Amino acid sequence: MDSASGAAAPDPASGSAAPDPASGTAAPIRVLLADDQRLVRSAFAMLVSSARDMDVVGQAGTGREAVELARTARADLVVMDIRMPDLDGIEATRRIAADEDLAGVRVLVLTTYDTDEHIVEALRAGASGFLVKDTRPAELLDAIRTVAAGESLLSPGPTARLIARVLRLPDAPPPGAPAPAALAALSERERQVLALVARGLNNAEAAQTLGLSPLTTKTHVSRIMGKLGARDRAQLVIAAYESGLVTPSRS
Repeated sequence: MDSASGAAAPDPASGSAAPDPASGTAAPIRVLLADDQRLVRSAFAMLVSSARDMDVVGQAGTGREAVELARTARADLVVMDIRMPDLDGIEATRRIAADEDLAGVRVLVLTTYDTDEHIVEALRAGASGFLVKDTRPAELLDAIRTVAAGESLLSPGPTARLIARVLRLPDAPPPGAPAPAALAALSERERQVLALVARGLNNAEAAQTLGLSPLTTKTHVSRIMGKLGARDRAQLVIAAYESGLVTPSRS
């Protein structure tokens, strides 16, 4: 790690959702920035530090450093570049997602282009969403808040198009094929909800489409995640496409 890393000492009482006993307000989101370009890290650090509800707790120049700092700096969220030396962002994301001690850490991956096929690998590895590097500053801050709150950053357009393109394989399940084992545990209603989630609809939009209440839809989503062993909505999208429930021709 370079001398400009800025890693902060661990704070056992920290957490994005935990209230500050002194003020009664939510504690700042603890953000770790991982990018191999120092100028990019510095620019992101200045932006994130300008937000009152966020703190930069560390900066990593490699994926290996990102994994280590996610643990030692007690980060809530890692803004992770996909392409890094030593250990790339995909493998770093996979290690963070697989570590039980880091179960509450979210990963938001960054890429130069929204057509980067590695984004799908990152989502499979456990990332909760992605952004392109030329995203406007306010959008990056909003994305951090969204992912830190436990949601996934999945827009109906780029994400669905990207996943559909990458998963358009010769052995993909054809339309109308029997449901694969991965979906066998889902009810018909749960499959309907999953299909809408895969197309980028949020709970309120899916509820309106199916004539359900938002709370009922949220319950369905939670049950689907449990049955499929999905970490978040991003992995539900991957599961829907990989299983053939949603196909490129119908998306």
